[in-house]
Amino acid sequence: MIHYEYPLSERIRTLLRLESLFERFDAYAASPDPHAHHAALLSLFEMAEVAARADLKSDLLQELDRQKAVLMALRGNPHVQGATLEKVLAAIESAHQGIYQQPGKVGQHLREDDWLMAIKQRAAIPGGMCEFDLPSYHYWQHQPAEQRMQQLQGWLAPFSSIRAAVDIVLGLLRDSGQPEVQHVDNGHYQRMLESRNPQLIRVTLGDNLPCVPEISANKYMLNIRFVPAGSGQLRACTAQPIDFDLTFCTL
Repeated sequence: MIHYEYPLSERIRTLLRLESLFERFDAYAASPDPHAHHAALLSLFEMAEVAARADLKSDLLQELDRQKAVLMALRGNPHVQGATLEKVLAAIESAHQGIYQQPGKVGQHLREDDWLMAIKQRAAIPGGMCEFDLPSYHYWQHQPAEQRMQQLQGWLAPFSSIRAAVDIVLGLLRDSGQPEVQHVDNGHYQRMLESRNPQLIRVTLGDNLPCVPEISANKYMLNIRFVPAGSGQLRACTAQPIDFDLTFCTL
């Protein structure tokens, strides 16, 4: 199954972008290949740009406070597993404290490193990171893989509280919805949202279906158009019945 997610607010859009960048960094940083470490470093630069949004820290702190209040009200509820609840509350408190104690903008430690900023500047130029452009970077890429891995993790470390908060908020958001099985015969799905006011819409399709959903939505209406995936000569999605799961998620 493949999940397609459509955020309905800029705040959730930012969190999804950060989550994707963290996952991409992990995949590249785990490899010993210097080219993979180059890609991991570029992911760090993107991470810093996305996380530098002025209200990100305050948004996350407010949301963590709100979720903490909601979950604390569930203490003593016989239908809630106490140990799991306390674990989530502890994670929220840890992330909250980490963000609160973090000075300045997220990713500021990267901007204060002249060597990293020189790399970032050259990275914006197509083919601008050859060895004759940045000999010191070329030298770094020839250091032992373990040394590069350690440095990459060191540059990532100041993002840890933000990453924990992003994981918590998106995890609670995704868990808030219940999938509903839907069916279309003509490749197009439309629905009034009424009072749902979702923050995230998830469409889940079987990975054997050669179609992808193009989602557009506002607070009143949801439209999903299923279109052929890729550039191959595929059968039009309007010519086959499509079953999918639709989930509305709201914090």
